[in-house]
Amino acid sequence: MKNFIFSFLALLLLPAYMSGQTIKGKVLDSSGMGVPGAVISAPQSRTSADADFDGNFTIAAKEGEMLKISMLGFEPVSLPATSGITITLKESGDTALKEVVVIGYGTRKRIDNTTSISSIKSEEITKTKVLNASQAIQGKAAGVQVISSDLPGSTPSVVIRGLGTALGGRTPLYVVDGMQTENINNINTNDITSYDILKDASALAIYGTRAANGVIIITTKKGKGDNKVSVEVESFAGVREPLKKVKMAGSNKYAYYTNAALQNTTFSQDQPVNTDWFDEITRSGSYTQNNVSVSGGSENVKYFFSLGNYEEKAILNGLGYGRTTFRNNNEYKISKKLTLNQNFSFTSTKSTPKPLGAFTNAYKQSPIVPVFFPDGKYGVPRVGANGFANETGSAFNNVGNPVAQLDFFDEQQKSMTLQGGLKLDYDILKSLKFTSQFNGEYYTWKQYNFEDTKNVWLAANPNKVASDYEKEFPNANINLLTKGREDYYNWNLANYLTYNKVFNDIHDIEVVAGIETSVKGAREKLTIKRKNVNSDANYWALKDVEYAANITSYKDEVFNEVKLASYLGRFQYKLMDKYLVTGTVRRDGSSNFGKDYRWGTFPAFGLGWVMSKEAFLADSKVISLLKLRGGWGKLGNQNVPLNRASYTSGQNGYLGGSILNEGTTINSQIDPSLSWEVTEETSVGLDFELLESKLKGTLDVYDRNTNNIILNTKPYSTSGITNVSPAHVGEVSNKGYEISLRWDDKIGEDFSYFIGGNFSNNKNELTGLKNVILSPVIGGGLGNGQDTKLLDNTTIGQPLGSFYIYDYAGFDASNGKMLYYNAAGDKVTQDALNATTDRKYVGSSMPKSNYGVSLGFNYKNFDVSVDGYGTNGAKVYNGKKAQRFAGENIEESLAVDFWTLNNVTASNPAPFNQVPVASTYYLESGDFFRINNITVGYKLPLPSESFITSCRIYVNAINPFITQKFSGFSPELNGDGNPYGTQGVELDAYPTLRSFVMGVNLKF
Repeated sequence: MKNFIFSFLALLLLPAYMSGQTIKGKVLDSSGMGVPGAVISAPQSRTSADADFDGNFTIAAKEGEMLKISMLGFEPVSLPATSGITITLKESGDTALKEVVVIGYGTRKRIDNTTSISSIKSEEITKTKVLNASQAIQGKAAGVQVISSDLPGSTPSVVIRGLGTALGGRTPLYVVDGMQTENINNINTNDITSYDILKDASALAIYGTRAANGVIIITTKKGKGDNKVSVEVESFAGVREPLKKVKMAGSNKYAYYTNAALQNTTFSQDQPVNTDWFDEITRSGSYTQNNVSVSGGSENVKYFFSLGNYEEKAILNGLGYGRTTFRNNNEYKISKKLTLNQNFSFTSTKSTPKPLGAFTNAYKQSPIVPVFFPDGKYGVPRVGANGFANETGSAFNNVGNPVAQLDFFDEQQKSMTLQGGLKLDYDILKSLKFTSQFNGEYYTWKQYNFEDTKNVWLAANPNKVASDYEKEFPNANINLLTKGREDYYNWNLANYLTYNKVFNDIHDIEVVAGIETSVKGAREKLTIKRKNVNSDANYWALKDVEYAANITSYKDEVFNEVKLASYLGRFQYKLMDKYLVTGTVRRDGSSNFGKDYRWGTFPAFGLGWVMSKEAFLADSKVISLLKLRGGWGKLGNQNVPLNRASYTSGQNGYLGGSILNEGTTINSQIDPSLSWEVTEETSVGLDFELLESKLKGTLDVYDRNTNNIILNTKPYSTSGITNVSPAHVGEVSNKGYEISLRWDDKIGEDFSYFIGGNFSNNKNELTGLKNVILSPVIGGGLGNGQDTKLLDNTTIGQPLGSFYIYDYAGFDASNGKMLYYNAAGDKVTQDALNATTDRKYVGSSMPKSNYGVSLGFNYKNFDVSVDGYGTNGAKVYNGKKAQRFAGENIEESLAVDFWTLNNVTASNPAPFNQVPVASTYYLESGDFFRINNITVGYKLPLPSESFITSCRIYVNAINPFITQKFSGFSPELNGDGNPYGTQGVELDAYPTLRSFVMGVNLKF
């Protein structure tokens, strides 16, 4: 090991010296694009090398000796070595042979695959400079919807082929180098080499109970055994600003509108203050990322090290986020038959969160209120006799000062994630391999928030002093400290055999069989709030000091450990390179469920026909590849709500008015048959390549049904039980189609280009319920007593997450009052509405279709690419606008066009001073199309003797343009990620940002 370390350092420090003894070159395809992964071997020098992403290679060979160049899908070439050599490979008859997709517990040539898998190349992921890789794939895979947020450190919602569950988990399973995990916030996108999305049941069934929401397999980079050290450095910096702002009314227009609502002249029409609250709480954001990786190795040892750091100063004042990642992947060839792969990653994050409610308060707070009064005290919404904002006077709204809200919020968080694993491959026979793989994950998180309670109160009451606080609240908190921590661990162990053999040159068989154990460790979360702590942070952790008397809240949560035992098998058969059969089965047993309902079997099969290899198409000059495939499978979702018996203590029995005895009762029903939700899917697909493979595409159609959705039911009234119980009672359907197309071509020797796109459509519906009464799921709360979403017995036939609100019917031209349709179709005012019968379903925040486009070209050393993404059929609710009911601010569009006796044909109703009901007046189209990324890069020409092998400088514009119908900040509203929560509701929402980035990538 010592010799290896010294050798490694020598190679790292002396690349310039070594460059004089090597041959450098480039491998291209017929269109002039680099061929990554091409193998260049020098038999005389007994060495080999792989081409990098751009096709460049360096090999320790002698001038003039014969080099052999080979790559799957291309015809092999042999020619003499010369410095600066350029090698053009000719595609073999079947270009699809070049591509390999990652499937569960193995890989498969794409042409031999019978399932629906979207593969995204690493360069497509790293091109968009974002924190989470799932943000970068938005619009690049048909049937995959990514709902992201630009809030630093946030996790995008990824929905694959529609929502299949209402109360259960909706997150796909991520498999990172064999580690099954719940999110990938800890992964540096620069470390990813492949991102494969398994979409249909035939591909997913190998993961059984964890596959109903789809599976995303991520493979990280490894070293190459080319006897050289490769160093790559990337650094970029960017600035960020809101993509769209909402123009609010100025002070004088606000005063005019509010006076009209109050029907008096409370506010002066000549205001001295005109505060733009959005500008006051925001700043120009910035972010940087620096990455360095070192890779290389020999025939027996391959290594990869990477270190990355991301820092962001968010647009919201005081909000910051940082992440540091380290990764080490090694491969050891212990013997001809035994190979050991080791991977390890460490991620540390730190953040200073701020309340996103500041955005809503900035929207609502009146512009006549100053940030600070002349004496330095925070401005408050009080109006004096002169009609101006004043420290005394009467309050005209209940909105806080958003600048003070941020100033007094002092939270800090930090986390650490460790992931690692070992994979042992042993070749028992030439055709039989044994694999044993162990992966583990540990996560820990800490948080504190110091709240200066007394000064917060004084800021909201500038006419008071400290002694007033103590008089008014003699036992109140002087300040409040919240401290929290959370940790968990996960691990899984898989052992399986892989048999692969070709018989008589026409029968190609592969069989995988194995067992797996997965453990999701107990989650523990502790939150403690203490009052009257010392304001000096140095005294927050005093040893042996009794704090019990000052503890205001103590919350200790522990979630059970979940164990999963599995048996898995897969059979793949190819006959004469054109007839394909795949069969999969997995049997899972989960500790989540009762012992009689722990085990489930999840089978699947797939069929494929490579029609282009039939005699009737073999000589076609138009069709290069034509493959028909289809399959069926059964999937499971074990992340579901479970029955937990509810016990109520202190129950009293009465006899003649006196307590007979006290006791404990069970207050919920227990369903011992509760188990995972099971989904069945049938799908058909077509893959094709036309016109010498310049045009490539796929078409998929699917029908996915879940017939045992878990929903909460009400107990029978005669049971004496009051708590709800979950049960298998619902049926959900997702039906849709997906299409992807891409055209690649070349004009002349120096210019190549591509254009591609994808479109997917999905119909989601709650199709049925058993004979039960559901406990309503009421969500989408607006913070004003109004809700926007409902799931109950009336939801049958509607998409999951549908808005359930009143139907706005315009306003009464005689008085400007808002009107609504009741169940009978009559127009009534809101005080005449019936909450039970007059609301209706009016669409979902989940789009019916989404699409992506991409185009780009390469001209000599220049490269340009553009990516776009859009959705159709979604609805979003303008929740911040719906909170206006008293003296809050209004938008400019409302302030200049509302009903008066002189403007009875206005677009908006008369000003009002009551909480508006949730209605279609605030419901808007969520359709949009956005340019997600524009990249322009240039590779500097370098002298052949330079120790730098590649230098590319680039600029990026991320989200530079958007067309949207929504009048708010952003139609892409992930919220809490819950379709029955704040998803699709713009309230306390972080705006979508426009970013401009400059960076450089160096390779040595």
